[in-house]
Amino acid sequence: MLPNYPHHIVQRGHNRQVVFADARDFEYYLSDLRELKEALGLRVYAYCLMTNHVHLLLSPGDTPASLGRLMKALAARMTRYRNRLEGRSGTLWESRYKSSIVQSDTYLLACSRYIELNPVRAHIVLKAEHYPWSSYSLRVVEPTENNWLDIDPCFEALGSTELVRRERYKEFVEQVAPNGELDLIRSALQRGQLTGSSRFVEEIEQITGLRITSRGQGRPTKNLNKD
Repeated sequence: MLPNYPHHIVQRGHNRQVVFADARDFEYYLSDLRELKEALGLRVYAYCLMTNHVHLLLSPGDTPASLGRLMKALAARMTRYRNRLEGRSGTLWESRYKSSIVQSDTYLLACSRYIELNPVRAHIVLKAEHYPWSSYSLRVVEPTENNWLDIDPCFEALGSTELVRRERYKEFVEQVAPNGELDLIRSALQRGQLTGSSRFVEEIEQITGLRITSRGQGRPTKNLNKD
């Protein structure tokens, strides 16, 4: 974990068991996420809750350990909640979540799109706005005053007004992703590697003093910072 860098995180139910069975389960988790991100000083840029796993795009600010504390608290609270409902005991989640540090300027919006299109790729809905348990509805559909998402700098750079930013992001999500982008994001997450270019890998190596194994690079996302 590194301070002030976005992290793409996925956590799955143990043996892919159901974590969210109905609307109350989704609402409980999101309420905890909103509460804990404020308490721990993290930023939430995107999320998607699926039946047996969650995707989160988070930035830990100046305290990278806060990210681990958030994930531990979210997992523990949801486990207690489900165990109470079902009158059972035992684990709910896989033992360890997966994470990938994301290159902000090139791949942050691409990771948001990847996360929010999960239900579309899974053939649960036809469009991202039809799924109620992802950040897409907050980002594009809901009135601004209901939006508790943190605005990342790449989204903010899409336009000078909230309306323009929403419209341009919606167009971006509806575009076909460049060749290799999905595989790059998925592979980086599964292997715990960086989501970014070779130059980004070098930057992180300089910061950490560690040699980082790289992998094939997909074509970067087109610049959306229009006039």
